[in-house]
Amino acid sequence: MTEPRSTARDAQIAKQRPEGWPVGSFETYQEAQAAVDMLSDNEFPVGDITIVGVDLIEVERVTGRLTWGRVIAGGAASGAWLGLFFGLVMALMSGYWFSSILAGLGMGLVFGIVGVAVPYAATSGKRDFTSSTQIVAGRYDVICKPERAREARDMIALKAQHLKG
Repeated sequence: MTEPRSTARDAQIAKQRPEGWPVGSFETYQEAQAAVDMLSDNEFPVGDITIVGVDLIEVERVTGRLTWGRVIAGGAASGAWLGLFFGLVMALMSGYWFSSILAGLGMGLVFGIVGVAVPYAATSGKRDFTSSTQIVAGRYDVICKPERAREARDMIALKAQHLKG
């Protein structure tokens, strides 16, 4: 049996805002996930549940300074790994191990360095730092379809009551 293909309608549904009644609100995603897991363990139809991140903010953490040396070293390293891979593939096909691996490494270094140097030069020093970006939610709400919301809310509240007392 084959899996059904995703359609444009499925994509449109996925982009809609979630609907339902709130049945629990949690400070972390792990707490919200644990609540849904508890509902699942109690055979609640979790297909009616959605976890929604609320009060979203984008956080960009600066991780270091970007210099020409770091750019070239990073490009050389990633290019060398890719070149080594292609060199090994060429060696397996041709039987010329040393020359194939050396050629692959050389081409990987050149393309790796050029591949990072050109975009870095194009920025003209406007972004001389590295960073990582993530989306962080202020809280996580668990919502449920209205016809089962009261039951889900009561189950989550009962579990929270057991944890406190």
